[in-house]
Amino acid sequence: MSGLTHIFSKDAAPPAGPYSHAVSANGQIFVSGQIPADTAGNLVEGTIGEKTEQICKNIKAILDAAGSSVDRIIKVNVFLTNMADFAEMNAAYEKFFISKPARSCVAVAQLPKGVPVEIECIALAKV
Repeated sequence: MSGLTHIFSKDAAPPAGPYSHAVSANGQIFVSGQIPADTAGNLVEGTIGEKTEQICKNIKAILDAAGSSVDRIIKVNVFLTNMADFAEMNAAYEKFFISKPARSCVAVAQLPKGVPVEIECIALAKV
């Protein structure tokens, strides 16, 4: 497709399926849902806060590869399997998303690989 750029980062967890880390189109970067996995694809152990921090590191790496940055994020979607994890996830989230983009947070029955949290976002490309 013309006008689309598929983005991959060696500094983020590899995609768990047949999709890009992100796609850039019309001045926006659409980051695929990220789970708490390291650059080798291993799931990160620890608290929901530590898992959220790993996801944020992955998002930063992907946006860096796209030539953008976390301060250009305009919309975030957070998926939790247990809303009781909201406060701890939110504390880790707040340290990363200091520009306070628009956000949704929803509870879901299940996430890939049985993880408790997944985050996707949309950012503006750098001009």
